Amino acid sequence: MRFSKKISGISTQVIKKQALHWAQQFDEVIWLDSNNYDQDHSSYQAILAVDAFTAIKTDFQDAFTKLEEYQTKTEDWLFGYLTYDLKNDTEQMASNNFDGLQFPDLYFFQPKKVFLFSENEVEIQYLNCVDDELDSDWRAILNTKTSEASFLVEHEQPVKISLRTSKDAYFEKVNRLLAHIHRGDLYEANFCQEFYSENTKIDPFKSYHHLNEISKPPFATYLKLQDLYLLSASPERYLKKTGDTVVSQPIKGTAKRLDDPIEDQKMTDLLRNDPKERSENIMITDLVRNDLSRIAEKGSVRVEELCKVYTFKQVHQLISTISCQVAKGVSNVAILKNTFPMGSMTGAPKVSAMQIIEKLEDAKRGLYSGTVGYFAPNGDFDFNVIIRSILYNAEAKYVSFSVGGAITAKSIPENEYEECLLKAKAMREVLEN
Repeated sequence: MRFSKKISGISTQVIKKQALHWAQQFDEVIWLDSNNYDQDHSSYQAILAVDAFTAIKTDFQDAFTKLEEYQTKTEDWLFGYLTYDLKNDTEQMASNNFDGLQFPDLYFFQPKKVFLFSENEVEIQYLNCVDDELDSDWRAILNTKTSEASFLVEHEQPVKISLRTSKDAYFEKVNRLLAHIHRGDLYEANFCQEFYSENTKIDPFKSYHHLNEISKPPFATYLKLQDLYLLSASPERYLKKTGDTVVSQPIKGTAKRLDDPIEDQKMTDLLRNDPKERSENIMITDLVRNDLSRIAEKGSVRVEELCKVYTFKQVHQLISTISCQVAKGVSNVAILKNTFPMGSMTGAPKVSAMQIIEKLEDAKRGLYSGTVGYFAPNGDFDFNVIIRSILYNAEAKYVSFSVGGAITAKSIPENEYEECLLKAKAMREVLEN
């Protein structure tokens, strides 16, 4: 049971910074921030959850079954992640590529303390075992001093970024993918590459703030689980459930932002009408429709938006919105299992794409292209897609970020490589100053 208190008439923009600063004392922290991005399907401006009361941490073996048992038994707020490699639980597959990060395949925790931010209000929910700490914690948050200097990134040493896949190897692998496509093995594959740094120390808290300031995305995440960190500037939603309605919003199609407003507008028009970018998006939209049909009431799957241009600080993106009504008796975890991994990060057909990219990629994806989010006590949930993100294992002193793009029959390897560099720009800026 939780004790709940609402505090109104406050400037949540200031309080948000103070609350995240205050939260750094805990071993388990998750911060989900919409950055006030104008979007449909939004429940909160931001959520902060700290201090695990219970937790589940497991590899891919029967991971969804274990999560189902944990969620059913707990019936409370749960926050955490599913790595891409849970594909090995949904299909007969393996992940044999190099893994420098060593994150568990699945990790969720039940927080003692939850803060739900809306425009002029914060709702605080504490487990009864710590409800006597609520007022003193709130005073401590209000007294937390923040300044621009407290968020300024200063790495102890220069961060030297290396490429797991060389440029020449990237071209060779994309050409092999194109051969698979021309042979009819698949229509589209999301092919990714890792950028990494070894024996490196970063300040995760400040690095997250820098990344977020650069991008201001609608699904920003700061996740700290002991020595494991996710610093995410994701613009993409994987799945949201509200009542018996589920919404998925895959991204496929990218164009860079330009400083000149007229030229930038032209770029959105080019993206909206680009046959290659549209075909990428439409193929994945069709895949998502198929995935949702497994858990939906018959005839309820519909495309609400197709190839709509959304604009972010770094890029323009094509996003489609697909919704359905959940069939009776389908659990939350079953919804995730039947749609995982998200089609925008695999390709189509999904299983063939996953098999082929596993052979061609040089690094285990882990949390990259997985998902982070929450289950609410009422059965609703919301999960993002982990892209545009820095991953850090502080104990191993290993920093990593990955980028990828959709390879289709019309792909030109040089253009795909340029798109990867565009997507990597914000993470490189944060790490290399």
